Amino acid sequence: MSGASVDLQNKIDVKDFSFFYGSFQALARLNLPILDKQITALIGPSGCGKSTFLRSLNRMNDTVPSARAEGEILLNGQNIYAANVDVTELRQRVGIVFQRPNPFPQSIYDNVAFGPRVLGMGKTRNLNELVEASLRDAALWDEVKDNLHTSALTLNPGQQQRLCLARTLAVHPEVILMDEPCSALDPLATLHIEDLMRRLAGNYTILIVTHNMQQAAR
Repeated sequence: MSGASVDLQNKIDVKDFSFFYGSFQALARLNLPILDKQITALIGPSGCGKSTFLRSLNRMNDTVPSARAEGEILLNGQNIYAANVDVTELRQRVGIVFQRPNPFPQSIYDNVAFGPRVLGMGKTRNLNELVEASLRDAALWDEVKDNLHTSALTLNPGQQQRLCLARTLAVHPEVILMDEPCSALDPLATLHIEDLMRRLAGNYTILIVTHNMQQAAR
């Protein structure tokens, strides 16, 4: 009975998962429960497979020639590597924020609206409201509300990273993957992102790759 209740709290279950690039084995028989609406920090030396594992959780590694996976990764009890999985839908449910900010060369508004437009979400919800809500959730709205139609490339790196987070939030993911999201940021911008993660953990399952032991502890 107690085991069953613990399973219900797991958003993701990794079971005997291995990953290969050709003949090179990057991950070997991982078993890991990832709790729902918690922050899980992945730490380890460079080259140990942290980013490979993170990208395995929304199958971004599928685009790498000769890459293959063994074992299972269960999201809400369903294997994301099953043959019938819609990978586009999976990447909507499991969003990712990369190491360096990568805003599109478009306006701030269009960056956030990009995913909802592609997915047709603007047909069922006011797009302006969705953009505002996403920017508010990313703690960026007050800084950009008067400049929504200026280029996202004019923002400073910390703002750009929060914009990328807002872009991820706009498609209503269940899980947010963050691959060393603070490595290119100054200490103040890093604190902004960390505070934001703590607040978002009330509604999202978050996995972060970090080399910073103090950050992992926080």
